[in-house]
Amino acid sequence: MFDAQKGTSDKQVGSKLRIGIVQARWNENITSTLAAACRAELLRLGVQEQHIRHVLVPGALEVPTALQALAERDEFDALIALGCIIRGETYHFELVANESGAGVTRIALDYQIPVANAIITTENLEQAVARQTEKGVDAARVAVEMANLLEELS
Repeated sequence: MFDAQKGTSDKQVGSKLRIGIVQARWNENITSTLAAACRAELLRLGVQEQHIRHVLVPGALEVPTALQALAERDEFDALIALGCIIRGETYHFELVANESGAGVTRIALDYQIPVANAIITTENLEQAVARQTEKGVDAARVAVEMANLLEELS
C-alpha cells in the first residue's frame, strides 16, 4: 500500500532494517554526494541512524571485498555499494566497471542479501555530477524495498 503523505509503500518502510553502506573514495567529490543522498533517503524511509554502518574503501574494485566482510557479519538486511567510475583513455574503465559490478552481484547471490549497486559509470565528470544525488536516493530505496521483499518471501 502506498502512503501518499509519506511518499512510501509498505515495501519502502525501513524502521526495522539494518543497512551497510560501502563507499569508494576514488572520485570522492561524487561518492560523498552519493553517500549523503543515500543516507538522507534511508533516514526518510525510517532506517534508524544507529542501524546504518558506513565504511570507506579506496576504489570501486575494493567495494566487493568490504561488502563481503559486512555480509559475513550476518547482521545486515541489505547492503549498498557506492562508487564512481569515469571513463578515461584506456581499457582500465571497462576492467574496473565490469569487475566491480560482477563482484557486487556475486556478494548478493553468494550471501543471499540484497545489494543495491550504485557504482555509477559515466563518460565524464559532468554526467557523474548529474547522476550523483538521484543514484544515491535510488540505492537507498532499492535496498529497503529488496530487504522487505526478501523478508516477505522467507
